[in-house]
Amino acid sequence: MNIQFLGAAKEVTGSKHLLTLNSGTKILFDCGIYQGKGLETDADNRDLGFNPKEIDYLLLSHAHIDHCGLIPYIIKNGFHGTIICTPATRDLCAILLVDAGKIQEQDTITFNKKRQLQGLDPVEPLYTAEDARVSMQYFVSIPYNKEIRLGEFSIMFTDNGHILGSATCNVKVFEKDPQNGEEKITKIAFTGDIGRYGGRILEEPQPFPQADYLIMESTYGDSLHEPLEESDQELLKIVKQTCLKKRGKLIIPSFAVGRSQDIIFALNYLWETGQLPPVEVYVDSPLSFNATNIFKLHQEEFNDKLQEFMKTDPDPFGFEKLHFVQNVAESKQLNYSLLPCIIIASSGMMEAGRVKHHIANNIEKPSTTILGVGYCTPSTLGHKILRGDREVSIFGIKHTVRADVKKLESYSAHGDYEEMIRFISCQNKDNLRKICIVHGEEQTQQKFAKHLREKGFKNIFIPNKHDKIELD
Repeated sequence: MNIQFLGAAKEVTGSKHLLTLNSGTKILFDCGIYQGKGLETDADNRDLGFNPKEIDYLLLSHAHIDHCGLIPYIIKNGFHGTIICTPATRDLCAILLVDAGKIQEQDTITFNKKRQLQGLDPVEPLYTAEDARVSMQYFVSIPYNKEIRLGEFSIMFTDNGHILGSATCNVKVFEKDPQNGEEKITKIAFTGDIGRYGGRILEEPQPFPQADYLIMESTYGDSLHEPLEESDQELLKIVKQTCLKKRGKLIIPSFAVGRSQDIIFALNYLWETGQLPPVEVYVDSPLSFNATNIFKLHQEEFNDKLQEFMKTDPDPFGFEKLHFVQNVAESKQLNYSLLPCIIIASSGMMEAGRVKHHIANNIEKPSTTILGVGYCTPSTLGHKILRGDREVSIFGIKHTVRADVKKLESYSAHGDYEEMIRFISCQNKDNLRKICIVHGEEQTQQKFAKHLREKGFKNIFIPNKHDKIELD
């Protein structure tokens, strides 16, 4: 039995980890797309490192595209197994994958124009929106904390508090010991992305069963987040500075699932408590609108604090100054408006979607503030802006950055290194045969490994892409 790391190895996106049992059964943990470089990652995404026809099961930790975004592609290329996830993850995938298919179609048109000028043959999109719709028939959902036996292995999801429906995948593999014929159980846990403690919307990350082998993320393995309460006041300060003092636009690039809802709720709370000035707030993302409605359908995942808050405010994702922008015409109209406002739009890395247009139209205005609220992969537009580049290229046009640039990482849905260590503290250190660190930049992973060793964790491994380890 072995596991091979086919994505998110010494990098953050493209989650794919392949478990092959001694019987030949193949189980894939996640099937995510490489993000951050537009169609420059096209070749990486087409090179899966496995034959989709040979995969029997796909265990999906959550619905972010860097974890699920290649599902329609592998189905298009012969996967006919079963995709297993939580109910909320399935509901979110139904909208996120279709949106990703539309982006694939649109980006390929632009990409092929460049290829034509270079005398190169056109490429097909990885998949289309229709391919994404077809893929949903392969999904089966099971609730948290229910162990399901599937022949020689079982799967149980436990809540890891990252986004709605996100889970640690807990697998038990049942095999006969070749020497004495007794049943041998090997326990593998894949954390997916680990969430935050003390959040306002979702339950905190839950303890998970003891594992022999642990595969865990490390995105913020070298960072500590500020408390959310301090971030709310910093957000309020930025709103007042931008919208009241400078009379400008506050642009918040944000992922449609998780981050957008956190920011909406924070603004809602500030409004309901009389702190937010009467500034119009626009969520310019149909995907965020649909995702927010799915949040409302899964209130069973809301924590006790939010349940209590909803006794006085039944809609924590809506207030009178909040507007969801549905069509392109309304989105374009925001560019012509001279009134101060807050615009929340995807994508969070500023590489695609409506936010890229808003940034292009406003980045040279000193009255504008661009506020980063999460991780941006190196080489993305978001990373360049947030690190302080004074000139950036958007849609092939160079822009001088005259806007103020701010960053609030504490709104991230990823735990920092103390939260991640807290999360795995439910494990008996001596019983962990190996900890595999994935989903992080190498320098960050090395620092996180050091933090783990200082806390007494041993047998830590940072895999390269395509590395394979044998499981005893």
